[in-house]
Amino acid sequence: MNLSAIWAIYVFEMNRWRRTILQSIVSPVISTSLYFVVFGAAIGSRIPEVEGVSYGAFIVPGLVMLSLLQQSLSNASFGIYFPRFSGTIYEILSAPVSPFEIVAGYVGAAATKSVILGAIILLTAALFVDLRIQHPLVMLLFLVLTAVTFSMFGFVIGIWADGFEKLQLVPLLIVTPLAFLGGAFYSIRMLPEFWQDVSLLNPVVYLISGFRWSFFGQADVSVTVSLVMTFVFLGLCLAAVVAIFRTGWRLKS
Repeated sequence: MNLSAIWAIYVFEMNRWRRTILQSIVSPVISTSLYFVVFGAAIGSRIPEVEGVSYGAFIVPGLVMLSLLQQSLSNASFGIYFPRFSGTIYEILSAPVSPFEIVAGYVGAAATKSVILGAIILLTAALFVDLRIQHPLVMLLFLVLTAVTFSMFGFVIGIWADGFEKLQLVPLLIVTPLAFLGGAFYSIRMLPEFWQDVSLLNPVVYLISGFRWSFFGQADVSVTVSLVMTFVFLGLCLAAVVAIFRTGWRLKS
């Protein structure tokens, strides 16, 4: 394994992220603070508790997961799209670097950025609500797994996209609505039984539910099922990346 190649790609991506720190960190934190003001104060005053948890604290896992999904997709997709756009991808492909090392560098950097942002949002949330994490190791596991999974998904989107508009197509029109409908700001148990069953078709439900369990010890679905579904999605993304490099789809054309 060429660790130097992985490190070079990783450091390059992290440096690019530091140059856009205002957009990468400040903007999501401000957005999260606004969510707390609007949802926590305005709506929270009408919904004092959800399943024994104050509404302000209840929405914290959903807010973190929402930002994590968006930033993981954005960081990874832009990271691999720009080399394709500028043509430098051919230099990377012709270098003595394996597909695994390329993916490890780009996905590792994107996941690191997302985990850092998730930690910052948690600290921001602690300024607004009394936040307690019952299972910190499980919380960290879900945080890292989700960041890696959606960074790999973002890598696939960056390969698939043939324009800047398509980079935002999946995050804005698919992932964000799924996050809002996946229990980010409510428990799906609050829905009628029919819509509870429909919600279980939403893969983001399992991510948010498992992540929320690590905070409060309660979830809409079993935490074991949530972990299994996360690994399934990770496996699907990994299979897509393998297929891309085996066929050279959109990499060599």
